[in-house]
Formats: sequence, structure tokens, C-alpha cells
Amino acid sequence: MQDDPVDPIMLSALQHWSYCPRQCALIHVEQVFDENVFTMRGNAAHERVDDPGFAIYEGVRTERALPVWSDRMGLIGKCDLVEFHPDGRVYPVEYKHGLKRGKKHDDVQLAAQAMCLEEMTGKHITHGAIYHHSSRRRREVEITQKLRDAVENAVHAIRAILDSGSLPPPANDARCKECSLKEICQPQVVAGLKMQNALLADLFKPEIM
Repeated sequence: MQDDPVDPIMLSALQHWSYCPRQCALIHVEQVFDENVFTMRGNAAHERVDDPGFAIYEGVRTERALPVWSDRMGLIGKCDLVEFHPDGRVYPVEYKHGLKRGKKHDDVQLAAQAMCLEEMTGKHITHGAIYHHSSRRRREVEITQKLRDAVENAVHAIRAILDSGSLPPPANDARCKECSLKEICQPQVVAGLKMQNALLADLFKPEIM
């Protein structure tokens, strides 16, 4: 008897989970989302590549908003831009707002896109890029084994969150400042309640004679 099919995980969930597991659960389990200045900037950065189409320049074919998936990992989503070079190289490019700077969660999402493309095309992908909209510059990312392992680990962790339906504890750190779900998540309140409960439990712990 075959195993029951599982619902695919959105590629964007890997970026959310890598940034903050609680944010991932709020969006993909609770179906909660809200806008802030950072998400609006991100939407603006994606305007051009959200329109499906292709172009050919100097022999390089570029596909915008290309649907991708992995049956092995149970992933589905789309790449902002994929370059198909004459020498056979496949090169995914993910668009992000902001200045050029390294962010692990962006790299994990890009690596997941590369792994989907590998499964679909049969070609090994060694590099991709993050295009930073504010600085109009690319940051090339090597698709290392470490990044591939991070993708696999993220998929397993997200699957566990989806299966349990539970919310991880809040980060309650510098990440919360830029999160559009801060008011919904209430990280300081939730973290404070957890600390109070721990103090109460310790206060009423029976003494061992």
C-alpha cells in the first residue's frame, strides 16, 4: 500500500522558517499574514519578476516567475528569475528588497530553488544569486553541501510543525523589529508569560528534605 500523499510545502516557507520558526507557523499553519513597510518594499521589488515571461539576451534565456517543484522533498513554488546559459548552466536569481548583504534565510530559499531545478532538469547547479533591489546589485551564492543540508533540515522541521499544528515559542530578539507579524505574535508578552510560569513553578516546587 502506498503512503498517503502529503501536501507540498511552499518554497517561501523555508525562508520564513529559517528567519523565525514561529513566523513560519503563523503564516503556514495559522494562515496569518500582515503587511508592513518591509513586506511592501519586497512586493515592489518583485513587481517585474512576478509577471511570467521570458527573454533572450546574448544567448542567455531568462524565465520569470518560473514554477518549480520537488517530488522528493515535497516542495512547490516559483523562482523569480532563472537563467539558462548556452553552456548548459542553470542559474536561479531571487529578488529581495534592501541593500546587498548576506542573509542565511535568503540563501536557504535560493538553495531550495536550485535543488528543485536540479530535480526537474537533471543538471547540477553550483551557484545562484540574490538580487538586492535597493542597491541594484547581485550577491552570488554558492550552493554548498552545508546549504543543501540546511534545506533538508528545514523541510523536516516545517513538516513537523505542519503535522503538529503547534506554534513554536517567539524569538523575542532583534528579528522581531522587522517582522510584519510582530503585533499578532506579541513576542514580548508571550515570552513574559513563559518566564512568569517558570518562576511560579519554581516558587511552589516542594523542598526536598
